[in-house]
Amino acid sequence: MFSTRLSARAAAAVVMGLSTAAALAPAAEASVFTAQPVIEQNFVMVAAPIGSSARSQLNIYEQVSQARPCFTQHAGSPTVVNPLLSEFDFSGICSRYIDSNGYSLRIGNEDKGSSYRLSVVKEAGDVKLMAVSSSGREGEASYVVARAGGDGAGFLKLNFEPGWELRRRQYGARGLGHLYLYRESAEQEVASAGVN
Repeated sequence: MFSTRLSARAAAAVVMGLSTAAALAPAAEASVFTAQPVIEQNFVMVAAPIGSSARSQLNIYEQVSQARPCFTQHAGSPTVVNPLLSEFDFSGICSRYIDSNGYSLRIGNEDKGSSYRLSVVKEAGDVKLMAVSSSGREGEASYVVARAGGDGAGFLKLNFEPGWELRRRQYGARGLGHLYLYRESAEQEVASAGVN
């Protein structure tokens, strides 16, 4: 009899627990990341060389404090960037975002980080930052996010195409250490691009 009562209580606790979890689920789903504007002059996006190869990847540098400069830019087209943060301990002065842990694509309210990869592509005398579908399915939209405005060596500044901007991932009222390359809507499609 004691075990029957205990089993009934255990079953009731499980049912109550499931009901509570079900009640909390919509609230958890509603707790999504938002995309908050940043002070863009504190940031620079570059096509950064990968070792001694001709290939490049996206790096984003942020000036967090004014203690000393994190980067300099040299006039020209394309603009060459000198990432000064590699010359000193930049803790608390600069932030560096060098891979998909630090940045991702977002269009409107949809985080595309798991379905699009960001690749630096050199073609037709320019350096472009492309957002390319990870699925590899033919017909998936690709986007030209930014371009250098010419080809060259070293760290080249990437300038956003119209409609694109940097935003910071935010959870509630707290800004996180992740940036979005953000666009309000999914216009500006490109049929194809050679991605290296």
